[in-house]
Amino acid sequence: MNNDTMSGNWKQFTGSILEKWGKLTNDDLDVIAGQKDQMVGKIQEKYGIAKEEAEKEWTDFSTKHNIS
Repeated sequence: MNNDTMSGNWKQFTGSILEKWGKLTNDDLDVIAGQKDQMVGKIQEKYGIAKEEAEKEWTDFSTKHNIS
């Protein structure tokens, strides 16, 4: 996975992302626009977890959903 931007159909995955991380909003996802670092940062911010934990959650999620 590209560390800066996830390729593929970002909009296709937003429903699954919102299901997993309900504290995120559509506006958050529009700003993130497939950028991994921003996604991890937003998960960290909204859920008050460590960066490493947010990265692990995102990696597990993106692997499960074949987001690359």
